[in-house]
Amino acid sequence: MDDTLNTVKSILKKYKQEHLISFISQLTENQKSNLLNQILNIDFDELLGLYDAFNNSEPNPTEEIEPLKYVIKDSLPSNKIKQYYNIGIKAIKSGKVGVITLAGGQGSRLGFKGPKGTFCLDTEPKISLFEILCNYIKTYSNKYKINIPWYIMTSTSNYFDTINFFEQNDFFNYNRNNIHFFTQANMPIIDINGKLVLSEIYKVHFASNGNGNVFKALKKANLIFDMELKKLQWLFVGGIDNVLLNPLDPVFIGYTISCKVSASSKTLFKEDPTDISWIFAKKHKKPSIVECENFTEQISLLTDKNGNFLYRETNMLAHLFSINAIKKLSDINLPYHRAFRKNAFINEEGMKQVPDNPNIYKFEQFVFDAFSHFNNIALLRVNKGEEFAPIKDFNGPYNPEVATQKYEELILKKRSNIY
Repeated sequence: MDDTLNTVKSILKKYKQEHLISFISQLTENQKSNLLNQILNIDFDELLGLYDAFNNSEPNPTEEIEPLKYVIKDSLPSNKIKQYYNIGIKAIKSGKVGVITLAGGQGSRLGFKGPKGTFCLDTEPKISLFEILCNYIKTYSNKYKINIPWYIMTSTSNYFDTINFFEQNDFFNYNRNNIHFFTQANMPIIDINGKLVLSEIYKVHFASNGNGNVFKALKKANLIFDMELKKLQWLFVGGIDNVLLNPLDPVFIGYTISCKVSASSKTLFKEDPTDISWIFAKKHKKPSIVECENFTEQISLLTDKNGNFLYRETNMLAHLFSINAIKKLSDINLPYHRAFRKNAFINEEGMKQVPDNPNIYKFEQFVFDAFSHFNNIALLRVNKGEEFAPIKDFNGPYNPEVATQKYEELILKKRSNIY
């Protein structure tokens, strides 16, 4: 233990992080051992390099931006819809499509303790976000008598709670052999002064490193090999909180296959040109999602010769990747983005302190950064009223009450029309 402690002291001195072991004399042997092992496994060069890079970064110039082609689903003629639908159904029926769900979040913003996917809508009977998604999968599985693999990425903090929830609910009467759980990686959080933060006097504060870790996490869990064994060709990647998100939409799948691309995304139209939501565009000649902080309203109002807006397609976290794209991305280090958050921490007296304002930086990778590693992607704009009802919090526009209303109107009352 003394040798390990000396090694840790040397590392912390090098990176000016000595505060992490300020309370080591108060720890039990197990706590001390766990803390030292945590520190030994931290890549300080990477973390502090990100901190320095973001502090010295320059705004992205808009001159690098070009339009990215998209298709509006509601504008497609019925024969095209039918064509894409038939192609998609053929892929589903032949067992070529699997589902990946990003479910690492907690329900804290909903005032709910537990994984976000376990949150229940106030329907009769109540139904969880996980069960809603499972019902979509079961619709096709039962109809075509096939096994559709479902891969669920959790965080390390909600992994066991998620599995327990599925077990308590008998996996929603879906074959448990078709459901695979895996965890995303973590990254230490850091304060505004470049200091790592303790969550307890014996524990460095880690946070999940974003949904963009999904590709490497799949590889680490040996699930890409599982996908290949199952001869999957397409994997849908989506979030857990959108109650209208059909992960097996045949039209979307068929459209993607017809475009002969390796990746695609559903988009929503950005109604307010002054909204700073990120938009799809080409950057450095590659498909990307770009920040709009530097976009003038004038750019958002640009149209093509047919009057279609060039820069108004936003992300709704509904993507499709080929198995080869998944394999390729599992070997690529996606960039990190920085978020400024409010987070409790252990102060100099060893007491947990809750700040009044944001105090830490969290670094995250995002799935959408994968698109820049392809020459082209397919975009399909869908109807927001029919396909987008996420649950974000209780007070904003995307709250449980609105989501429940849309779910009951567009799913329960029209179940026979679900693709």
